[in-house]
Amino acid sequence: MRVSIIGGGTVTEEKIDVAAETGRSLARRGHTVVCGGLGGVMEAACRGAKEADGRTVGILPTDRRADANEYVDVAVATGLGHARNALVPMNGDAVIAIGGSGGTLSEIGFSFVYDRPVAGLGTHDVPGVEACETPEEAVEYVEREV
Repeated sequence: MRVSIIGGGTVTEEKIDVAAETGRSLARRGHTVVCGGLGGVMEAACRGAKEADGRTVGILPTDRRADANEYVDVAVATGLGHARNALVPMNGDAVIAIGGSGGTLSEIGFSFVYDRPVAGLGTHDVPGVEACETPEEAVEYVEREV
């Protein structure tokens, strides 16, 4: 299964650790991590997935694949800026949101448009987002819901 991990590009060390563990947990279970391909939560999730021999996809807002973080296996350059936020949840079977602000909130909204289950780890408290305490709990939730 592909799981989109969404979250802020600039985040606390705590969120970095949560994102890396989420990526590792997904990879250990054989899932592919899809993200926005840049820094912060995105980079940490990809790093965690690679540490567990997982596969990663980065859907970039820029028109240059080279802008992807070093842990992205497949970089998709879109040149769409924030409009690429629609593509990140669309390309996952489920979504895990970690922290974030307005961009993450827009991706959560698109997750609902595409009927993707959303697990949240310290993210926006909105109806439809399943609040989880740990990365493992978030992964188990999306596995059950898909």
